[in-house]
Amino acid sequence: MSKLNIGIIGCGGIANQKHFPAMKNNSDLCRIVAFCDIVRERAEAGAVQYGAPGAKVYTDYRDLLADPAVEVVHVLTPNVSHGEICVAAFEAKKHVYCEKPMSHSTEDAEKMVAAWKKSGMQFTVGYQNRFRAEVLNLHAACEAGDLGDIYYAKAHAVRRRAVPTWGVFPNKALQGGGPLIDIGTHALDITLWCMNNYDVDTVSGSVFHKLGHLPQATEGNLFGPWDPETYEVEDSAFGFIKMKNGALINLEASWALNILDSREASTTLCGTLAGAEVRSGMSYPQNELIYNRGRNGQLMEETLTPVGQVAYFGGGGGEEGTVDNRQWLEAIQKGTSPLVKPEEALAVTRILDNIYKAAAANTEIRF
Repeated sequence: MSKLNIGIIGCGGIANQKHFPAMKNNSDLCRIVAFCDIVRERAEAGAVQYGAPGAKVYTDYRDLLADPAVEVVHVLTPNVSHGEICVAAFEAKKHVYCEKPMSHSTEDAEKMVAAWKKSGMQFTVGYQNRFRAEVLNLHAACEAGDLGDIYYAKAHAVRRRAVPTWGVFPNKALQGGGPLIDIGTHALDITLWCMNNYDVDTVSGSVFHKLGHLPQATEGNLFGPWDPETYEVEDSAFGFIKMKNGALINLEASWALNILDSREASTTLCGTLAGAEVRSGMSYPQNELIYNRGRNGQLMEETLTPVGQVAYFGGGGGEEGTVDNRQWLEAIQKGTSPLVKPEEALAVTRILDNIYKAAAANTEIRF
């Protein structure tokens, strides 16, 4: 089977940390033939290091989409531009991998899904944390019914002090939000996926801007001090998600919070037969999966500790980034569905968007 020709739109941090290395690891399936970035030097650097011979460089995504050699597009741009670019890519008859979140708004995400359905092309979103060994183990246990009826969950995306200081992360106009939309999206995705429950009844929440503008709060930040004068997004946010079957999800997300337990891309599930916790983040030297249940008249715990990444995304050189990329490419070649389905990513965006709206209006929003 011939290699797929990939075009990259957005050659910044996530491209270099995740996508470029993953495609290099899967070079038997693909080659990158086009690079696009509004900063031409970034696109040129990507082409030099990762491009196929004769790879083209663009500064306008429309020119890349018009390139007949490009079969698959990876959209790795700031959140608010995902919708416009992805819709245009589907209209150009390209397969699309969009970085998480699908979009900053429900309206844009719905337009993306509509354009995808009309195009007949493949579409997925970058929730690579599903491919971590402990998350796959938990999902299999949930599918088998080992936890019983899962009626309460926590989606964890909490950092004590790890505000990203590069790119456009603190820019609300370009990102649409802060930790809730950035890392909360991963925690919510794996929680919903393991529960296999996307039927939301109501959402509410609170969004806090308490530490972002305090100069003293920048002390000890993992990535160095941020600029309190230009920081525009929330530093923490908390969501309360009620499902139509009565189940409840608490979502917690922060880049800066005075808390000791830093846990992200993690979930806690409570069922009628057993419970489980995925523990990952800066407080954990390796990822863990802990089951708790009653057995032989006693309460028992079973701990699985696969080798894992601590960071909020594993990176393309990490196992889950490479596996995610490979299953995506194979889905295109074989005409099968990728693991992360567009409708599931839309559900995540809809919840996050409405948590922001509910917090702003100090109300509960019914779906």
